[in-house]
Amino acid sequence: MVGIIGAMEEEVEKLTAQMEDVTVTHKAGMAFHAGTLCGRDAVVVRSGIGKVNAGICTQILADLFHVDMVINTGIAGSLNAHINIGDIVLSSDSLQHDVDAAAFGYGPGIIPRMETSVFPADERLLALAKAACEKVNPEIQVFTGRVVSGDQFIADSGKKQYLLEQFHPMCTEMEGAAIAQAAYLNRIPYLIIRAISDKADGSAQMDYPVFEAAAIKHTVKLVLQLCNTL
Repeated sequence: MVGIIGAMEEEVEKLTAQMEDVTVTHKAGMAFHAGTLCGRDAVVVRSGIGKVNAGICTQILADLFHVDMVINTGIAGSLNAHINIGDIVLSSDSLQHDVDAAAFGYGPGIIPRMETSVFPADERLLALAKAACEKVNPEIQVFTGRVVSGDQFIADSGKKQYLLEQFHPMCTEMEGAAIAQAAYLNRIPYLIIRAISDKADGSAQMDYPVFEAAAIKHTVKLVLQLCNTL
């Protein structure tokens, strides 16, 4: 069974509309839609925004639904000049940029007393998603690289530069690395899929409302095609 987590209601609604034989389970303020998607057993759920919501959601998928993979869809701010609004980023790995235990001698993003703070995505899911994106979204580019997450909406050029220099990411958002950590701890393969809705700089307020719908459209098309190939 594949678990699909979206942070926003709009993307989840588009996916659940394609499901059959759906049963809805409510837990921790979230609605888990279990059924079939493209002929495959799936659970689709809106986690809500932020790392805590995302981590709780992933653990429920592991404990209650016993998913064997987790796909996280959503939107993000670009941190690479070659990525345009509307393009898609697939995670090679992910980390939490806002973890700060420097007072105890740890570097930025390092989670104390864990064997790793960087969580690699599943290579098979990554390859399948890249091929799926190229097939159903030929009008946009697809990139593979690091996704960084934090409980912050990044709209400041200074913060953007810090993230680039410190972590070398492709994009930044607010859920993916928490999902990645929960998947890692439960030994579940995962992948983050992010459509770029803004440039993570001062233009975010202008770009976000205009491009959000197109970003979600691309992501949903990709997820449906990916499910067809799993």
